Amino acid sequence: MDTIYADNNATTYMHQDVIEAMLSTMKGNPGNPSSHHRQGRQAREAVEHSRRQVACLIGASDPREVVFTSGGTEADNLAIQGVFLAVVKEGKNHIVTSRIEHPAVLKTCRYLEQHGAQVTYVNVNQEGIVDPGEFQRSLRETTALVSLMHANNETGAVQPIQEVAEFAANRGIPVHVDAVQSAGKLALHVASSPISLLSLSAHKFGGPKGVGALFVRDGVRVAPVLYGGRQERAIRAGTENVAGIVGFGMAAELAAKTRMEQHDTQRRLLERLWNGLAERIPNILVHTPSDQAKRLPNTLSVSFSGIDGELMVLELDRRGICVSSGSACSSGSATPSHVLTAMGVPLRQALGAVRFSLGRLNTEEQVARIIDAVCEIVGNSPGAVDRQQAGRHCRAEFRKNGSVPIAV
Repeated sequence: MDTIYADNNATTYMHQDVIEAMLSTMKGNPGNPSSHHRQGRQAREAVEHSRRQVACLIGASDPREVVFTSGGTEADNLAIQGVFLAVVKEGKNHIVTSRIEHPAVLKTCRYLEQHGAQVTYVNVNQEGIVDPGEFQRSLRETTALVSLMHANNETGAVQPIQEVAEFAANRGIPVHVDAVQSAGKLALHVASSPISLLSLSAHKFGGPKGVGALFVRDGVRVAPVLYGGRQERAIRAGTENVAGIVGFGMAAELAAKTRMEQHDTQRRLLERLWNGLAERIPNILVHTPSDQAKRLPNTLSVSFSGIDGELMVLELDRRGICVSSGSACSSGSATPSHVLTAMGVPLRQALGAVRFSLGRLNTEEQVARIIDAVCEIVGNSPGAVDRQQAGRHCRAEFRKNGSVPIAV
């Protein structure tokens, strides 16, 4: 039976055109982009061509504002630590973010708290969306940076980044947007927005793993967090990953061309998935906003009454279907998603959360198979799952595979 991959918020299949572009680069040119000989110049042009492709995807008017990194995590760290380090000696030691950010943002903020930063964590409503007014009220004279994700990786909730950015911009405060989940899915046009910094990751929209970018608007001060050469405007030291950047650029170009078509297709498939589950399974709790304008077109987060999320993931995996849970299993105990906890989801339902995230390769037939499989698992469930039983399953899966899928 063919595998159904419905975990596209974690990573995506690479486009064949991306693979071919990377192979051509790896086979044809070993040059270092910082070298001045012919092969170095060719490598530099390949990097700059990709920079233009990525700039086009996010609507940046100047490609030089795109700084290549090793991925979204590094981009988030560079944005938050870099801005903080650039202004902290001027008394700017306050950061405003939300409680539902990716760990790359939250853990960076917590690290900076150990080094003198003051961080305000803004709450979200039951749909997982922040109140722009609370961001505005959290701003201080000492605020160095505001950081808010565009779309949540677990629930798909889209945040009001434009309003938040306008409030901050009126105070002269830079705004960082983590667009790792939204790039290639939602429209971005940073040239006409007050957004100061924006993080991207290639593997979220058909590119390779291990390469990303940070948009840094001209004039925004960012101190480096890696020290070495003067690559990437002296903001990010280290020889550029030329083949990865070429793949990133190709994926960005393809995403820009197909975004609207993919948006409509994935939205239609997601509606079919939700309707199919809701019609056949009672007492489903939905964590994704119902309003299409407030969510990603491909993401559905739900809990099934009496079903543990990790066990659902494992049962679906046995049927050849790949999804993620919203909790992390460690040593037989499960921790609920910090996102769902911030939304006020009860512990039992939070531990049962499952995320379906569709991609360009999913079909109606696959969605129908997912619905049938979930209904079969729920139908065979004896009721509420004992937490000790869930722990035994988790430990067994760790011994066998080393991990249990979680939403990232």
